[in-house]
Amino acid sequence: MQLTYRDIHYSTQTSNSVPYEGFAQSVQLILDENRRVLNETVYAALEQLAQAITEANRIFVFGGGRSGLVMRMTAMRLMHLGRQVYVVGETITPAIARGDLLITCSGSGNTGSVCAMAATAKTIGAQLAVITANKTSPLAALADLTVELAAATKHEQEAARSQQFAGSLFEQSTLLLLDALFHGLSRTLNKSTQTLWAMHTNLE
Repeated sequence: MQLTYRDIHYSTQTSNSVPYEGFAQSVQLILDENRRVLNETVYAALEQLAQAITEANRIFVFGGGRSGLVMRMTAMRLMHLGRQVYVVGETITPAIARGDLLITCSGSGNTGSVCAMAATAKTIGAQLAVITANKTSPLAALADLTVELAAATKHEQEAARSQQFAGSLFEQSTLLLLDALFHGLSRTLNKSTQTLWAMHTNLE
């Protein structure tokens, strides 16, 4: 027997046996969880990241999986601000050097590829910024500055920190936080909408 959407919609229950009432309930859950995480964020750390971005010679970003997609979106916005920014792993990405900034993102702080890139950057003398949900992780231990988000990592299956799957909450809150960082920097640096649009790609 093939189930229809209606069958699934009315039979699905959450982990605490509360009947699922539809997509609006999911949206509200996601909004509530992100609001909690961002309200608990220490914004002094975000100020430090903003300062590091403005002072760095060049900026490199890296993350794995969905966190990596968030970092790509952030790289685009930093480009709009006029910063020289590269995504690690792209063929046009040059060697990192002293005076540069590497921004990494990993909820667990244990992602092998991210930790390896971070260690290399530190050995070379670049500054390392880490966005993570685990401030005691190996990645955070390498960092010059850490932005901690009180979100669940993908390995935390209990619903205490998030009812969403895997690292969804961490990835969402990271994007919101970095979009807020971009918005704030655009005001601090007096970048008008016209100036930002002038940097937007015209090959599309």
